[in-house]
Amino acid sequence: MISENISLKNYNTFGISVNAKRFISINLVEELQQLLFKEKELFLLSGGSNMLFTKDIEKLVTHINIKGISIENEDENFVEVTVNAGENWDEFVLWCVNKNYGGLENLSLIPGKVGTCPMQNIGAYGVEVKDTITKVSVLEIETGKIKSFSNEECKFDYRNSIFKKEVKDKYIIISVSFKLTKKHHVFHTSYGAIETELSLKEIINPNLKDISDAVIAIRKSKLPDPKKLGNSGSFFKNPLITVKHFENLQKKFPTIPSYIISETELKIPAGWLIEQAGFKGKRFGNCGVHEKQALVLVNYGNASGIEILNLAKMIQKTILEKFEIELEIEVNIIE
Repeated sequence: MISENISLKNYNTFGISVNAKRFISINLVEELQQLLFKEKELFLLSGGSNMLFTKDIEKLVTHINIKGISIENEDENFVEVTVNAGENWDEFVLWCVNKNYGGLENLSLIPGKVGTCPMQNIGAYGVEVKDTITKVSVLEIETGKIKSFSNEECKFDYRNSIFKKEVKDKYIIISVSFKLTKKHHVFHTSYGAIETELSLKEIINPNLKDISDAVIAIRKSKLPDPKKLGNSGSFFKNPLITVKHFENLQKKFPTIPSYIISETELKIPAGWLIEQAGFKGKRFGNCGVHEKQALVLVNYGNASGIEILNLAKMIQKTILEKFEIELEIEVNIIE
């Protein structure tokens, strides 16, 4: 059933107060197929955790709320799980941890729904979702037919996929399938502060829950809860620069951190750049940069999307002038 003039404040983690001219919540794939016979111009909304609204939405806002988890294949070592797009991502990760299914524990406490995780290839603490995805099932908007993309066909890249590029606005993700370990789990503990967190708890041989708990503790200590302080997590991507560029920067900024990507490229933490530019913890009217994590822009209660976007542009301009690095926005800007 289509409703009119619905506030989207509770449907986006930034808590931006914009309206949907028309709004519908979809609980079944069949409902979505029926809708596509009548409407082609849809604005798809899932968890609203990776978007910044800057204006009211004229298109039919279609809230994807399709739920369900099923096991497709299983042997003694692996399990393939298919999860519908409307399932809460963090709840699904905890479901896996509780069943001793390994591969997603480092991605605990990331906000959003399962259906949006392949779009930007979500990642944290040395793990990306592409590492476990086997296929993504979609509805073709033009025909309403179900199709699937293999891992390779998704063209996953750093915070990117085919769904953000070549086939954007052509398909609606309805489910995602993951291949997870049942034993001989591979633990990724060297990235970030996971090892430190485990050692504080005197854990020498961690299990999946230990890793998940450590990630949750770290994220809670550094990142604001969107229910209390509007935000969309990391607002910018960590930039890649050439080795030569890094060496030149190192002369001016000896403590600049980096991660080797290849023989010619290094990744620089965007949060470090923003902090060095003096933005960390600063407030600008109704919005600002979080006091504990400079990568996170926050809404102090009444900010508009335009205010937050203007702050982001100010940060980009400053970083370009100071470091000759172009910061790319990770969040989807709805203009």
